[in-house]
Amino acid sequence: MADQSSASTRRTLGIFTLAMINVAAIVSLRNLPMMAEYGLASIFFYAVAALGFFVPVALVAAELATAYPDAGGVYAWVKRGFGAKYGFLAVWLEWVENVVWFPTILSFVAATIAYIFVPDLDENKLFMVLVMLVVFWGATIANFFGMKASGLISSIGTIAGTIIPGALLIVMSVVWLVMGNKVQLDTSLSSFIPSLELDNLAFFAGVILGFAGIEMAAFHAKEAKDPQRDYPKAIFLSVATIVAVFMMGSLAIAIVVPADKISLVAGLMQAIEAFFDPFGLSWMVPIMAVLVAAGGIAQISTWLVGPSKGLLATARDGALPPRFQYINKAHMPVAILVAQGAVGTAFVLFFLFAPNASSFYWILTALTAQLTVMMYILLFAAGIRLRYSDPQAKRPFKIPGGNLGMVLIAGLGLLASFFTFFLGFVPPDNVSTGGIWSFELFLIVGIVVLSLPPFILEKIKKPDWIPEHPEELEE
Repeated sequence: MADQSSASTRRTLGIFTLAMINVAAIVSLRNLPMMAEYGLASIFFYAVAALGFFVPVALVAAELATAYPDAGGVYAWVKRGFGAKYGFLAVWLEWVENVVWFPTILSFVAATIAYIFVPDLDENKLFMVLVMLVVFWGATIANFFGMKASGLISSIGTIAGTIIPGALLIVMSVVWLVMGNKVQLDTSLSSFIPSLELDNLAFFAGVILGFAGIEMAAFHAKEAKDPQRDYPKAIFLSVATIVAVFMMGSLAIAIVVPADKISLVAGLMQAIEAFFDPFGLSWMVPIMAVLVAAGGIAQISTWLVGPSKGLLATARDGALPPRFQYINKAHMPVAILVAQGAVGTAFVLFFLFAPNASSFYWILTALTAQLTVMMYILLFAAGIRLRYSDPQAKRPFKIPGGNLGMVLIAGLGLLASFFTFFLGFVPPDNVSTGGIWSFELFLIVGIVVLSLPPFILEKIKKPDWIPEHPEELEE
């Protein structure tokens, strides 16, 4: 009876609250310039990505999170479906793609900070690298102090740096249109349908990547008042909200910045500058830059610790050497955070050898997308496998339609993931990537090298890697 009461008190989240948790976990302004280049055709890409990938991830993750609420998330789910080795591979991919992704958000933050001083600094490689490293290690050290400090940074930064600038950007675009100012994007009916050539579809991988991460929010599904009824409604409300924000934000940039002038790292600030200058409000641009940079730092802080704690969960099974099992008094995986910082620093330094900021952004975005969809392929496959291998598991939220429903939903996600993986090897025609062969070589070598450690560690692990008191690592 006590357990039932306890469970009842924990189920406190309604539809709106669940939806807003998802929105906070996904929405970021940094991807808007990438899709702004497509103008009205971006609506097509967002809609396809939402239906073919975003919704399947959310539903499959919600079922797995409520059925198997173990520490470790994707590690626990894939481990149950395919064994510890592939569970480790899944959480490793979730962690390492995050490390590759950090320089892209860091370059966005650095380019935004440049607008506080001199906008042209976003093309100064030394300035960009120094700012990226200071922000990265500053956020890493801040996370040493525990989830309370990390959560405070995330909450304040999201409100100040994502919600406020995003809403203002959309409002300013409406004002721009009402006043009859020149619109830079093509508004013909044909512009709604993009050219489906391969090099034009390359940015689709970036759209998919922008929707990644909702499996983190799926953990809250078990706290819903009525998971079976409320979570699907929350999913579709959050998907509609997130897609609407992405669409309107991208179009707001496309309205004032010509497609061939949009920078993948500074496009947001280009739009803000274009909106404010005609009204004599250029003094607002540095203030907006501070807010937008705060939003980027908040997102970095959020993602620094999430996958790291997932990787720490593998330590309870002895998958990592003892030195990586260390947590401090604030229960933070300091050793993993430091290792993450070291690898992330190496990718940041890669910026010095990239042709320009936009090419650096896209090359790492493509590699991140490849690693991300590999993890999602394992997640979707585990969802299908567990329906058959563990049919008796209690599933507070269950994808309707029986096993066929799971096969159809997860199968749709698998198709989208494989399609995205293939597209990731196609460089976009409007971004310099240093040549087709160097681009392909970088991706292939990057995927192979970054995917090997779980298999190497599996071969060399020793019995004394298993901690004597694994419960100490659960927090």
